[in-house]
Amino acid sequence: VYRQSDGRTATLRAAQLQRLPFGHRQFITAQNETGATLAQKLLSAKDDRLELTLPGADATAGEVSPAASVRPSFWGFLKLGIEHIWTGYYHLLFLLALLIVCRTFRSIIGIISCFTLAHSLTLALATLNVVNLPARLVEPAIALSIIYVGVENLIRRGAAPSSRYVLTFVFGLIHGFGFASVLRELGVGSDGAGLGLPLFTFNLGVEIGQVVIAAIVLPIVWQLRRRPAFVRRGIPALSACVAVAGVWWLVERTLL
Repeated sequence: VYRQSDGRTATLRAAQLQRLPFGHRQFITAQNETGATLAQKLLSAKDDRLELTLPGADATAGEVSPAASVRPSFWGFLKLGIEHIWTGYYHLLFLLALLIVCRTFRSIIGIISCFTLAHSLTLALATLNVVNLPARLVEPAIALSIIYVGVENLIRRGAAPSSRYVLTFVFGLIHGFGFASVLRELGVGSDGAGLGLPLFTFNLGVEIGQVVIAAIVLPIVWQLRRRPAFVRRGIPALSACVAVAGVWWLVERTLL
């Protein structure tokens, strides 16, 4: 922490961010002695400073002015949500396994809606600390969900089961706890302040990233589904790859 030369502002700097792995983020909340939120910011190695306005009447007091602006980092959390779903290969594989057996646009919308509703629910509950599951349970459960869907596709030979919506919702609840771990690691909600906007924008970023991936992949899958050979051999092959990847992640999260 250091004070600017004008005597009216102070800067908080997270110098250790430069030493952490690329892409690491830290959410910081500054409060006064009454617990009121003064400023918030999502810090990264490229932007590791938070500025606070000091009292105008007594710049030497070292106290933070209650009038300091709140900076909830809308775009920072939106970008973080997009990055998380794009680099969260297990989430994407789970969705791929669900969607490759869909034969109508209506079923695709239903699957995506069930997944979105479910993970949004547990993301909010976990971030609010209403329901909290340890990562040692959540991570293997996510891997098991991937294995289950991949194996089910193989058993049904590419036919979408009638219970797929229910299955998607149940497993989506588990994936939501995985999303929530990102916000908890950042410290969002740990002090009970400034939770609404980070939670909303992070989840919005996840949805945007999810829709972009679906918009790219699904037209390709639809074109391939017109070929009987792909339905007979391609879908089973993809489903098998998904199941194998799920087994690897399960072993990695339990034994390695």
